[in-house]
Amino acid sequence: MTLPIQLLAATFLLLGTTAHGTELRGHGGVVRAIALVASGGWAITAGFDSRIIIWSLKTGEARDVRLFHKSQVNALVALPNGRFASAGADGRIAIWQVGQSLPIRILEGHTGPVAALAISPDGLMLASASWDKSVRLWPLSDGEPRLFKGHSDNVNAVAFLADGTLVSAGYDARIIFWSRAAQVAAARVILPGPLSTMTRASGDRLFVGGMDGKVRLLDRSRVIRGESQAVGSPVLTLAASPDGKYLAVGGSDAIHLLDAANLAPVRIVEASGDPVWSLAFTPDSKALLSAGADYVVRDWSVETGDHVGAAVTGSSDPMAEFAGIPDAEVFRACVACHTLHPNDGQRAGPTLHGLFGRRIASVPGYRYSPSLRDMDIVWTEETVSKLFELGPNTYTPGTKMPEQTIKSADRRAALIRFLKRATATE
Repeated sequence: MTLPIQLLAATFLLLGTTAHGTELRGHGGVVRAIALVASGGWAITAGFDSRIIIWSLKTGEARDVRLFHKSQVNALVALPNGRFASAGADGRIAIWQVGQSLPIRILEGHTGPVAALAISPDGLMLASASWDKSVRLWPLSDGEPRLFKGHSDNVNAVAFLADGTLVSAGYDARIIFWSRAAQVAAARVILPGPLSTMTRASGDRLFVGGMDGKVRLLDRSRVIRGESQAVGSPVLTLAASPDGKYLAVGGSDAIHLLDAANLAPVRIVEASGDPVWSLAFTPDSKALLSAGADYVVRDWSVETGDHVGAAVTGSSDPMAEFAGIPDAEVFRACVACHTLHPNDGQRAGPTLHGLFGRRIASVPGYRYSPSLRDMDIVWTEETVSKLFELGPNTYTPGTKMPEQTIKSADRRAALIRFLKRATATE
C-alpha cells in the first residue's frame, strides 16, 4: 500500500497515539488489505468476504461496513480529504468518502481483477494494476484515464517514485518504469521469476517480492542492489519501516523482518502458520500491523517479535461486564460490530438489544441492506441458531454481515443463552 506523501506524517502520528494490542475482528474471510485515513482516525480493512470495514482506531470498534464489489476486495489506498479507494476481483475501483454509504465515484475499464492500487505523491492520480495485463492511471479530478500496456501477464503491483514516475511489476517477471510523457515503457528490468508485490521506501528504493520467495532491492537507476531468500514460499506482501531500517515480508506462514540496507534476516516477527496478506509499520518503527488468513488485524513488537498486548481488556473491553461467564466468549467475535445495550448506539451492525421476538431489518435508524427488508424472519432461538449453522450469506443473502458459521451445536446453544441474557429488554 502506498500513501500520498502529504498523508504519511499525519497517519503515522495517528497510529503512534493509538493504544496497541487492540485486535480488530469482524471479517468473515481473509483480510487482504489495510488502509489508514488520517483525518478522523479511521482504519479500513477489506478482504475475501467482499466486505470493507471502517474501524475507529481509538476504540477498535467497527463503525461501518460497505458492500459494493461483487467478490473479494484485493486493494485499498487512502486518498486526500478523508477519501479512500477500493478495488477487487470484479475489475472495478470505487472511490469512497468516509461517512457516506455509497461510492462517490466508480472507475471502470479493467477487464480482469485489480490486484493493487497506488496514489501519486501529489495526491492527484490513482494507479491500478490488473490481471488484464494492464496498468491504468486515473485522474482524481478532471481528465481522461490513461492505459499502459507492456506486460505479457498479470500485473500484481504498482508504485510511484518521488518524482511521480510510475512503476509496475507482474507475473511476467518484468518491472516496468513508465515514461511520464507517453504511455510507453521507458525501461524494463527482467527478473528470474514471476513477481507478486512491490513497495517503495525512502531514497526511491523499490523492494520487489517474488513467487520464488525472494525479495530484491532496486534503486531508481534500475540496478539490483540486494537479494534475499526471505521466505520459502511466494512473498504475499511487503512493508518498509518509516525509519528506513527494516523491511517486513509476509509469506504463507510468518512475518519475516529484514534489514532494509542489505536484506539480511533480523527476526521472525510472527509465525502462526497462517498466510499474511497485509502489513503496515507504526511511525516509530517499533510495532507492525498485520492482517491475513486468520481474519484478524493485530500489531507486533518489532524488537521482540511478540504480540503487543492482547485483545482489549479491562475497562475498555465491552465484554468486561460478562467476565467469568463462559457463554459470553462465543459472542466475543461479534462485539466489534454489535452493541448489547440500548444507549450504546449502532456500530457496523445494528444493536442487538431486544433481539428475540424482533423482525429482521427493523431497528429504527439503522441502514440495512435492501435485500433484508423483504425477508420474513423473526429472531428466535431457532432462527438465530440457523443463521450461524448455515452462515449469513446462505440464510440472509445480500447481508453486510461478515460470513461466519458456528458448526458446533453446543457453541450455538451457548451463544443463544448469552444473547437471551444480554439483550433482554427487562
